[in-house]
Amino acid sequence: MEDKVVIAIKKSARDLFRKYGYNKTSVNELAKNASIAKATFYKHFASKELILHAVLMDYIQDNVYDILNKNVNEKDMALFLANTILRVSRVTYTVCNEFVGWEFIRESVNAQEYLKLLSDDLEFLLLRSFMQNETIANIIPEERLTFLIKTSKNIVFSFAFTAVSEADVRKNFISFQKEMLPYLVEATLL
Repeated sequence: MEDKVVIAIKKSARDLFRKYGYNKTSVNELAKNASIAKATFYKHFASKELILHAVLMDYIQDNVYDILNKNVNEKDMALFLANTILRVSRVTYTVCNEFVGWEFIRESVNAQEYLKLLSDDLEFLLLRSFMQNETIANIIPEERLTFLIKTSKNIVFSFAFTAVSEADVRKNFISFQKEMLPYLVEATLL
């Protein structure tokens, strides 16, 4: 169980990152909004990047859990996998857009390094979550799920670096859903 200070810091970070973005939010503002001293912030999180990571992973994990358990009784495994991967991909894109901002990610070397870390942790979280779901774990070998998750994740993250507008993102998601995802799911279920 997290202590009250960590909970307050995370809430502060969620609120401020969503309102102003990661780049425009300072540690001073995070501490002030959490009603703690800056030193107390650093006692719990060594950097602003680490609190961002904690907030993003919490948000994604909560959503992945909900998504996986929402349609677990779907009779058609291909449809279940496609819908689940698509929903998780949208959550991932949305969280990066809302909390970090793609402009910052595209322009900052540090942000791109962080995005790689987030991508790797997301892959681990998704694989672990999928394998904990008995319906999925009993049907699909781990290496095939790894293929589906890794490939889908890489495609979706590439949207961020190729899309110029929200319309481009929507077009990319539609293309992913209709032209790529069915083949990835089919290869996973072979």
